[in-house]
Amino acid sequence: MNKKMTKKRIILTIILIFTITSAGILIGRWTINSVGAEVEGYEELKVFTEAISVIRKNYVEDVKPKNLIYSAIKGMLGALDPHSGFMTPEMYKEMQVDTKGEFGGLGIQIGIKEGFLTVIAPIEDTPAYKAGIKAGDKIIKINNEATKDMGLHDAVSKMRGVPSTFVKLTILREGWKESKEFTIVREIIKIKSVKSKLLEDGIGYIKITQFQEQTADDLSNAMEKLMQEKMNSLILDLRNNPGGLLNSAVDVSGQFLPSGKLVVYIKGKKGERQEYRSNETKSNYTLPMVVLVNQGSASASEIVAGALKDWNRAVIIGTQTFGKGSVQSVVPLSDGSALRLTTARYYTPKEISIQSTGITPDIVVKPVIKEGEKGHPAIREKDLERHLKNGEIEMEEKPKEPDEIIPVEVEEKEDIQLQKAVDLLKTWRVFKELPKAS
Repeated sequence: MNKKMTKKRIILTIILIFTITSAGILIGRWTINSVGAEVEGYEELKVFTEAISVIRKNYVEDVKPKNLIYSAIKGMLGALDPHSGFMTPEMYKEMQVDTKGEFGGLGIQIGIKEGFLTVIAPIEDTPAYKAGIKAGDKIIKINNEATKDMGLHDAVSKMRGVPSTFVKLTILREGWKESKEFTIVREIIKIKSVKSKLLEDGIGYIKITQFQEQTADDLSNAMEKLMQEKMNSLILDLRNNPGGLLNSAVDVSGQFLPSGKLVVYIKGKKGERQEYRSNETKSNYTLPMVVLVNQGSASASEIVAGALKDWNRAVIIGTQTFGKGSVQSVVPLSDGSALRLTTARYYTPKEISIQSTGITPDIVVKPVIKEGEKGHPAIREKDLERHLKNGEIEMEEKPKEPDEIIPVEVEEKEDIQLQKAVDLLKTWRVFKELPKAS
């Protein structure tokens, strides 16, 4: 290896959650030294080069060295944790496009559970959502290719593609006797990350589906519109939000916190601490506020919920969040490919790591499954194979708990979590308006 390379600095683009809908998510910039051949342990590369030599000389068919190298790198990253991985040049280019909130694909968040490629959550208004793909579905095949032992990132690349082309997913769902095939047309996914409306009694409702470049601005516009409509309190819905840009999450939190408040900090292997604080905004809203979360609220969503909870700015209602508290760094390689490597954990303002544990709501409200309706098991970070332990708390070995079963979908009129939030804000106003004792 050229010794000059050991002196170069690589800019690391730090990202949070990996999903089909947002494969690369910028959260900051770090620098590290590139690794030289003299680093301890690299003498074992001799075995690796010997193996490649034997394969190339003796394998029954010709194989390209590049394919062998790529496969070996995939194996190394795949042995670490669910969020580390290798990106080919094509995958890396796609990742760089994703943060714009517009890309080709199906629109589902996936993970590995019990050896199966499993849907964590479909993204609302995407092809997968419209086709009827549900959280908890096991993807048995992609275009007739078995997914058993298929890497997460390989699965993503196979489901992405040119808009108007087809992807055939073979799905096995809880309660089905056999699998079923879904043929889904890829689309340019344009995710509108902020949706808003005014509910009864002046209660504003804003749902953030993902944290993108424009999310904070879109939130600000939605808030201004609702304030003009005489909003007196707010419900911020982060349910089934898989995350996104850290800077966006910080800016969203900053609209409800005073300037300079710690929103989140990250800490790497060497213990270095990098803080992210709220900025001065044109409006730091102080309305009574409820945040809705569930098992699909991950990463950047957990940052917002954690910050607003720790600063006693909002009441958190719902169920335990996903528990994605690790940071991934994207390291570009010389041929245009890149490594996605878990390099740090993030912490809430009260110095709490939510890795594999998630955010605990102030008021736990579980959705109700109607009689005769079949639900699906909730999937969280702790259910993913090779997930990182929390590292900050003692984790007792406990018997495996039965899966939390949640409804496939809930209509607004039957949404007890939303109704609980509405009732709480009404009660809040009643108490506030009570005359003071004389």
